Amino acid sequence: MDDLHRNYIDGDWVDGEAIADINPSNTEEIVGHYARGGADDAKRAIAAAKEAFPAWSRSGIQQRHDILKAAGDEILRRREELGSLLAREEGKTLAEGIGETVRAGQIFDFFAGEALRLSGEVVPSVRPGLEVTMTREPVGVVGIITPWNFPIAIPAWKIAPALCHGNTVVFKPADLVPGSAWAIVDILARAGLPKGVLNLVMGKGSVVGDAIINSPDVNAMTFTGSVTTGRKVADASVKLMRKFQLEMGGKNPLVVLDDADLAVAVEAATNGSYFSTGQRCTASSRLVVTEGIYDRFIAALTERLKGLKVDNACKAGTHIGPVVDPSQLKQDEDYIAIGRKEGGKLHWGGERLNRETPGYYLQPALFVDTSPEMTINREEIFGPVASVIRVKDYDEALSVANDTPYGLTSGICTTSLKHATHFKRNSEAGMVMINLPTAGVDYHVPFGGRKASSYGPREQGRYAAEFFTTVKTAYMMP
Repeated sequence: MDDLHRNYIDGDWVDGEAIADINPSNTEEIVGHYARGGADDAKRAIAAAKEAFPAWSRSGIQQRHDILKAAGDEILRRREELGSLLAREEGKTLAEGIGETVRAGQIFDFFAGEALRLSGEVVPSVRPGLEVTMTREPVGVVGIITPWNFPIAIPAWKIAPALCHGNTVVFKPADLVPGSAWAIVDILARAGLPKGVLNLVMGKGSVVGDAIINSPDVNAMTFTGSVTTGRKVADASVKLMRKFQLEMGGKNPLVVLDDADLAVAVEAATNGSYFSTGQRCTASSRLVVTEGIYDRFIAALTERLKGLKVDNACKAGTHIGPVVDPSQLKQDEDYIAIGRKEGGKLHWGGERLNRETPGYYLQPALFVDTSPEMTINREEIFGPVASVIRVKDYDEALSVANDTPYGLTSGICTTSLKHATHFKRNSEAGMVMINLPTAGVDYHVPFGGRKASSYGPREQGRYAAEFFTTVKTAYMMP
C-alpha cells in the first residue's frame, strides 16, 4: 500500500498489516493507514535497542542536544499540520490539538537543554584523601506505552527524557491514535538518531504491549493508561526486577466553597470537566460544592453548558469534539445509565447528538444531588460527565475530596487564603490547583499523583531524571 505508514525498527521502516485510522468526527474519513506489528516485530525492536545502547549511552551531550532541539523545532514549525492530524484522529478540538502539539515541541526543547545540563556531585569522603563522585547513568532499554487521549504530548514527555539521558527506546502508542506517534518518530529519525536508538512498533496492546512488558531485555517500563493494564506492567516488572513508572486513572475533585468567585468556579468546572471531551486523567469529574453556593453554582454552570458547541473537532467554533470511538461512547452512556439508576439526577445533557458529519458526539452530562458512594463518583468514566456533591462546609468538602482510591489532581475555588493554604497542604493528590481547572499543567515541572493514580518517580521536568537514570557512587584515591 503506497500510503502505508510503517513501523520503525533498527533504523528501517518495516511493513505490517494495514490498519485504517478513523476520524471520530467523521467516521467516513480515513486519516491514514498504519502498519500493525506483532510480537516478532517487538522482539526485533528490543534487540535493536539493546544493541544500540552501549554507543548511545556514551554519546556526546551536544549530539543529544542537537537531535532533540531539531525535533522540537520541527514540531513547533508544523504545529498547525500536526495539531490538525491530532484533532482528526483523536477528536479534541483543533485549538486543543495545536496546543498539545506546541507542548510536545516545548518538551523536546526543554530536554534538549537538559542534555547540556547533565551533572553530578563531587564530595570529600569521611576518610581523608579519598574523593567521592555521584553520577547519573542511563538505565538501558526503556519500554514506552502511551494512551490515546494525549497522542503527541505524552509520547514526547517520555521519549525526550529517555533519549536525553542516554537510553534507547521501544515505543508502542495506543492502537487508536498511531498518526501523531508516527509523526514524532519520523521527525526524530530525520533529526539524526542512530539506528536502533528509537524503535516504533504500532499494534495491539495484547500482542505488542505484552511482548514488551514481558521481555527481560527491557530494563525499564514507563506506562500511561488504565489501572488494569498498569497492574499488568507492575506485575511483569516486579518479576523481572526492573524499574517501572505508572500513570493511571483519576477521579479528581473540584471543591467550590461559599466564598468562591462564581464566574471563576464555573469556568474552572467547565474547562476541567468537559474540555477535551472529558477524556483526561486530570478531568474534574467530581464537583464538591458547599450548600451556600450550591444552587447558584448549578444554575450558572448549566447556562454555561447550554452555550457549548459540540461538533466536528476541526470546525470553527467547536468547544467540544466527539468521544474517541464507539467503545468509549458506550462506556460513557453506560455510566450515565448507572448514575440515574443509583439515584443521581441527570440535570443536563447526556444525549447522543447528530451532526453534519457522522461521529461519536455526546452532549456534556451534569449530574446533581449525588452522593460520594455512587458508582459515578467512585470510578473513572473518562468522558464529558461530571457530578455535583453537596456538602455542608469546608471540612466536609475536604473529607469528600480525599475519599477516593485515586489521587492525581484536585482543585479548590475560594477567596479564602486560609482555606486555600489548608487545602493545598491536606489534599491527598499529587497536584493541587487553586482557582484553576484541575486539568492543565506546565511542561517543565513534575507531573504525577498518589494512591492508585501513579507509581514511581514523577514525569516531566528535571524530576524525570529520577526514572530515566540510575545513580552511581564512585570512590577514588587521587
